[in-house]
Amino acid sequence: MDTVRYVTAERVAHLTLDRPEALNALTPDQRDHVIHRLAEASADPGIGAVVITGTGRGFCAGADLRGGGATAERVPGDVARTIRLGAQRLIAAVLDCEKPVIAAVNGTAAGLGAHLALACDLVLAAESARFIEVFVRRGLVPDGGGAYLLPRLVGPQRAKELMFFGDALSAPEAERLGLVNRVVPDEELAKTAREWAVRLAAGPTRTLALTKQLLNASLDGDRASAFTAEAAAQEINMTTHDAQEGLRAFAERRSPVFRGR
Repeated sequence: MDTVRYVTAERVAHLTLDRPEALNALTPDQRDHVIHRLAEASADPGIGAVVITGTGRGFCAGADLRGGGATAERVPGDVARTIRLGAQRLIAAVLDCEKPVIAAVNGTAAGLGAHLALACDLVLAAESARFIEVFVRRGLVPDGGGAYLLPRLVGPQRAKELMFFGDALSAPEAERLGLVNRVVPDEELAKTAREWAVRLAAGPTRTLALTKQLLNASLDGDRASAFTAEAAAQEINMTTHDAQEGLRAFAERRSPVFRGR
């Protein structure tokens, strides 16, 4: 797909939304292609990390509502089905990807686009980037997992402020609130994202996948469940080459050489 570029290098999959004239608003076909590519990267042993970014002034302006579907006549159940199979499936694809996913937010991230960034494991933002919970401006309830993601990142009071008012949040302010890991000058965003991704891709891939799974699940369960999951994950992890290599390297006082398996 021309409007979603997918390139792999140095064990990193780079997913670039490339429809700058629309601030990279996602059509259904683009959304499904991103989901497919995330699943592909998740299953590919040659990939150790994923970077999602955009071209032009926008990271992603959300779902493309200009096709006429927004005002079409519906029957009960249509909207819920569309959201479940569309926006929610996209966010789940990021959360469930077995590789670390980095958002390199190059510009405006609004609505579903903001949630796409916030679902990523690490978020880098250019100084010019903005995050907007735009739904309230359209008279819409936040979807694409926003009411799930945002309170877990900033707490319910801040989440309500952002979603009730729909004001644009600058990159430095997003960093201050904990939505962004780091803000960098615009011209350094791609370089920094590549450096982070290459570093992750050189790490113990299965260990990172299990760690991601534990951290995501910990927000939804109790302590006993979290402790049980942690022990089970370490049991599985100890069967991997990288875990054994890490322990050998420690005993031999050398740097480990991970193979991603």
